Amino acid sequence: MRSSCVLLTALVALAAYYIYIPLPSSVSDPWKLMLLDATFRSAQQVSNLIHYLGLSHHLLVLNFIIISFGKKSAWSSAQVKVTDTDFDEIRYYDELCKAMAEELNAVIVSIEYRLVPKVYFPEQIHDVIRATKYFLQPEVLHKYSVDPGRIGVSGDSAGGNLAAALGQQFNQDANLKNKLKVQALIYPVLQALDFNTPSYQQNVNTPILPRYVMVKYWVDYFHGNYDFVQAMVVNNHTSLDVEEAAALRAHLNWTSLLPASITKNYKPVMQTTGNTRIVQEIPQLLDARSAPLIADQKVLRHLPKTYILTCEHDVLRDDGIMYAKRLESAGVEVTLDHFEDGFHGCMIFTSWPTNFSVGIRTRNSYIKWLDQN
Repeated sequence: MRSSCVLLTALVALAAYYIYIPLPSSVSDPWKLMLLDATFRSAQQVSNLIHYLGLSHHLLVLNFIIISFGKKSAWSSAQVKVTDTDFDEIRYYDELCKAMAEELNAVIVSIEYRLVPKVYFPEQIHDVIRATKYFLQPEVLHKYSVDPGRIGVSGDSAGGNLAAALGQQFNQDANLKNKLKVQALIYPVLQALDFNTPSYQQNVNTPILPRYVMVKYWVDYFHGNYDFVQAMVVNNHTSLDVEEAAALRAHLNWTSLLPASITKNYKPVMQTTGNTRIVQEIPQLLDARSAPLIADQKVLRHLPKTYILTCEHDVLRDDGIMYAKRLESAGVEVTLDHFEDGFHGCMIFTSWPTNFSVGIRTRNSYIKWLDQN
């Protein structure tokens, strides 16, 4: 009996040690976030082990675990008709979309773009462009009773990256320019040149997306070499001796694009010499289709009215803030909606047991902006 109590105490202590991480007092529901983060870390560790054993790609396993854990089917209701269909062979739906359809009385199309490792950049962009072009056909708009003057594009995280890229691609196509009324980007991923912006430095180990994991996701996206990850963390891929990156640095010079309240005492990390092989082997890092923040100013002009939501406790915070600043400088009307207690991914956590107050507030704020614009 005594040995059982000792074992139980030891297990409880180990669990507490695994779950507990120091978090700022300003973050929403800190203990609940610790539990959620521990769940995500466990899923990542299981997926990495399966990947290491050669049984499956770690992202396939991770996606399966996350979907199994949290996916809820979207059923039709009195207010919303849910259809699972093909748009030029592209399809998807989810719970958030149903809530948007109900509250906005709008047609919502959620695109199931193909994921790594089935395809790599730029195939995901091709998928969303194909599906959007298909939807914009007059006969399709008529089928769904959609006003062609009230069409918007939106996405969160990696989806925010694709939405921003789609907006820029449409803006450069004479046949598609001005087809979108708004774009709404939720804590978007917008650049892979600087992993030491103030938000990357401040949130290096913050849930749900620590810096090392974000850099690894970029390497996955480009089917790159994992040996480069650590060098990229310290910006060795965009050091001063990497000529290909020289012309792009001004587009994300955070010392001028971010306010003093954000930059604080953080210093830029700019290596004199780095690893020139990284950009040579992964030139996609410097492609504006993968990093919309580095697009030329002329590409940003005439983009649609824009909503950008950022969270304080997120490595991607500064990507969104800098993009808002660059869009404003290009004459685009921008709403920057910042949540001091938010963390990456918070908007999808609105249902018990993973319901966060900031999740509900971000979702309501996002839907309110869409309703007004």
